[in-house]
Amino acid sequence: MSATTAAGGWSWNVVTDVHQLFAYPFMVNAFLAGTIVAVAAAVVGWFMVLRRQTFAGHTLALIGFPGAAGATLVGISAAAGYFGFAILGALVVAATRASGTAYRGFSEESAVVGTVQAFALAAGFLFVALYKGFLNGVNSLLFGTFLGITVGQVWALLLVAVVALIVLGLIGRPLLFASVDPDVAAARGVQVRLLGVLFLVLLGVAVAEASQITGSLLVFALLVMPAAAAQRFTPRPVAGLVLSVVIAVTVTWLGLVVAYYSPYPMGFYITTFAFAVYLASFVVRYLVDRHGSAPARALHARVGT
Repeated sequence: MSATTAAGGWSWNVVTDVHQLFAYPFMVNAFLAGTIVAVAAAVVGWFMVLRRQTFAGHTLALIGFPGAAGATLVGISAAAGYFGFAILGALVVAATRASGTAYRGFSEESAVVGTVQAFALAAGFLFVALYKGFLNGVNSLLFGTFLGITVGQVWALLLVAVVALIVLGLIGRPLLFASVDPDVAAARGVQVRLLGVLFLVLLGVAVAEASQITGSLLVFALLVMPAAAAQRFTPRPVAGLVLSVVIAVTVTWLGLVVAYYSPYPMGFYITTFAFAVYLASFVVRYLVDRHGSAPARALHARVGT
């Protein structure tokens, strides 16, 4: 959606432009859905970065693509395909982690996850080829779109996000312990393996939600970059989670606004803004390391960001 076709261009009158922006129901739905997705992705993404499971997150994002394409092929909602395949993929990754041990387990996990990733992407393009006339829709599955988001989809995203965040809140403290020092956590009776499985399922849910806004290939714009930047800005868990949410919501809103007034895809803008914040976090981290106090440097070193 561009300024010339839908909005008449940016007028530099903020009140008029904002009123015009929210005059269309699809934009209201896009902002609501984008906010919901950004919050869920930022919170889950913070734990994902802390646990160093970005490779698994990327794999789940690619697995969501054939799920959405296959769902469209058989005539059901693409959202059902995103969620079904992402959650199934999370269980496969969890099973792979459970079957491996020590060093060999890590290498086996990487090989299996990489193989599943390649097969999933190939299957997605097969489903696209089988569905005649689907070629225009593949761009939205891969790179995201804010067109056509319905009120029903917004409520579905909200329900799933609330459930996922409640579960994450219930397991948050032991999950944090298990993420920072799994060996000590296990020695103290924490169910490290069970927490790992639950988190991977939550990660699959967050990926499926984010994919509906950013597309499968740009999920990391909301899942990784806000969380990674937040962990560089501050090592404190609560502050980092809040900052991750603020960054994700801000870049989503900015991406929607700029995409509305330009002919270029929303996913590009969200990714660009998130990347700019991530680069800024390196500058801040450098200044802290160079001029910060010893306690501040120690806190950053403790979380290993």
